[in-house]
Amino acid sequence: MQLVLGIIRWLNIGTITAACLVILLMMMHITLDVGVRYFFNGQIVGTLEWVSFYYMVALVFLALGYVEYKNENIRVDLFAQMMPKSVQLGLYVFACILGLIFFGMLFWQSLLDAIRATQRAEEAMSNFRFLIWPARWALPIGFAGALLAVLANLLRAFSRREAL
Repeated sequence: MQLVLGIIRWLNIGTITAACLVILLMMMHITLDVGVRYFFNGQIVGTLEWVSFYYMVALVFLALGYVEYKNENIRVDLFAQMMPKSVQLGLYVFACILGLIFFGMLFWQSLLDAIRATQRAEEAMSNFRFLIWPARWALPIGFAGALLAVLANLLRAFSRREAL
């Protein structure tokens, strides 16, 4: 079980590292665009499209799994904290099962959408050819990371016999 947890952990570290690289690229791209506007009265064509369709999508979805793995999502567990430990564990297992179903469905549908977009070479309407199908792959990757993170948290809760 430790091997599975380690693999899931490293996969999610990989996706959060990719998200960090994306935010660095976005910062450099926007800074360069502002510099070109300010110093040369010009622009970098496509900055808005790159930020909207690539950077922000990748940043949000690639980070999902790591945030879930670290239990950093927003939780409202005021009443659950007052319940016995066994009830807390039962509620946590139930929530994890719902999370597996939810992220599994999101992964599957976004995977189908990404495959379809890739086959069609999906583009955004713009004054130049701007392919958006590569950005579609951030969703199934992010949802797969979240799905695996929920699974890892469920396994850790079972091994510790307590809700995380």
